[in-house]
Amino acid sequence: MPRPFLTARWDSLVLLNYRCPPDLLAPLVPVGTELDSWHGQALVSLVGFIFGDTRLRGLPIPFHRTFEEVNLRFYVRRQVPSGPPRRAVVFIRELVPRRAIATIARWAYNEPYLAVPMSHSRDLDPARGGRVDYTWRYEGAVFAMGATVAGPSRPLRPGSEAEFITEHYWGYTRQRDGGTLEYQVEHPPWTVWDRADHHFTGPARILYGPAFGQVLAAGPSSAYVAVGSAVTVRVGRRLPRHPD
Repeated sequence: MPRPFLTARWDSLVLLNYRCPPDLLAPLVPVGTELDSWHGQALVSLVGFIFGDTRLRGLPIPFHRTFEEVNLRFYVRRQVPSGPPRRAVVFIRELVPRRAIATIARWAYNEPYLAVPMSHSRDLDPARGGRVDYTWRYEGAVFAMGATVAGPSRPLRPGSEAEFITEHYWGYTRQRDGGTLEYQVEHPPWTVWDRADHHFTGPARILYGPAFGQVLAAGPSSAYVAVGSAVTVRVGRRLPRHPD
């Protein structure tokens, strides 16, 4: 098993999920994977969360241990010779407030990171719920997303959409030469709130382009909040040019 590249905590996740035309995502699917769907419907998710206790190869980075991330992602799977398909995420855009983090992620994985001013506020408790909000700026525009939930978070229901959205333990990213990098993400199953009052505001077309801006303007089909956990991201490996 590849050694850990990054360890951290991902906390207070807000996951807004949007129906998306498959034709819009098809050009972004990394070689060696195929588009995954929920009951035949392709989805993209806008996800905000807190990175905490961040360490690269076991070492903390001064002034870069706790920060926000907001990403736009979609879902793929990879068939392997033995075992079930590897269900995974592919990122369209990842936002963080630290230039060093964005630079390292682009260098190590060719992930589409961008450093922008970001902030958050939260009052979230696994037993009673609460609220979490993320805000950021890009090219003079202000963006915000968040959710309010009530009552205790609960384990994922097997076969639920919340399980489909959160239970992905692989990532794939297209490389500059057209190849594909695969990396494993480890964390325990999260407890979630599957009913959330939610919001997203801001001119999405400026940040994600006209097509994805239109998808996000239609509003999410579902919204979840997850408590989060410790995570490990392992060193990536290149997929072979030919199937295993």
